[in-house]
Amino acid sequence: MSPSVSVCIPAYQAGEYLAATINSVLRQTFEDFELLVLDNASTDATPDILRGFTDPRLRVLRNPEVLPVAANWNRVISKSAAPLVKLVCADDLLHPRCLERQHAVLAGDRSLALVCSRRDLVNEQARPIARNRGLRGLLGRHDSRTVIRKIVRHGGNPLGEPAGALFRREHFDAVGGFDGRWRFPLDLHLWIRLLEHGDFYGMPESLAAFRIGRGSLSAQAQRAEYAEQRSLTERTATAPQWTVPRVDRMVGAARAPGARLRRQAAFLLARRQAEHRAPGG
Repeated sequence: MSPSVSVCIPAYQAGEYLAATINSVLRQTFEDFELLVLDNASTDATPDILRGFTDPRLRVLRNPEVLPVAANWNRVISKSAAPLVKLVCADDLLHPRCLERQHAVLAGDRSLALVCSRRDLVNEQARPIARNRGLRGLLGRHDSRTVIRKIVRHGGNPLGEPAGALFRREHFDAVGGFDGRWRFPLDLHLWIRLLEHGDFYGMPESLAAFRIGRGSLSAQAQRAEYAEQRSLTERTATAPQWTVPRVDRMVGAARAPGARLRRQAAFLLARRQAEHRAPGG
């Protein structure tokens, strides 16, 4: 009998945080799930850490060679068996009731395509930097066109990272999975396409944690991320299926620098905390 939810973890050189991520999944109050971890040909301690887990809900796969991010994420989901899917990056965390709360919403309403929760931002030691982030103006149920307008007006990614999302495998397959032509807004691009298949529900609880480390996004990468984000927003705003009003595009363009600065501030705080705790710091 197939599980109700597949939790998929793509792992590459993930030895530092992988055990904590896996444990956060295995400690869920909701038990009808499988956990797939795809080791993307890691050369660090990742394989040894995976061999240390014996939980029957865990399946471990390994790529013979390193795949690009989108291809690796798509492969781990392609091996899943459940109708509902959650992808968790190998350094992020789920709060104990995440699957319980999100499964109840998505499994109970076939007209929903995507459920997201608010999330915490944590540092390298999993200490909170900020709590209950995201989904401003998007709590509760919203039709997909309203959500698209909110995304365009936000100027960034108001829905959040993969760990906070739960979606349907059939919709994932229908849109072709993650699109490797996008690097930084890879997740947001998928959320936008999934919304072509149904409505959205935003959960007020913080049910996941996104980890920010010292190595997160160099200044050059931040510029590239910003450019890609603006490109995706403009492409979405002008897509004929969404008919986004011009005023929303203007608001999004005005807000985009602020969204970028808020993200930079969170990364800077995490870096300073890590440096303060470092030996000799």
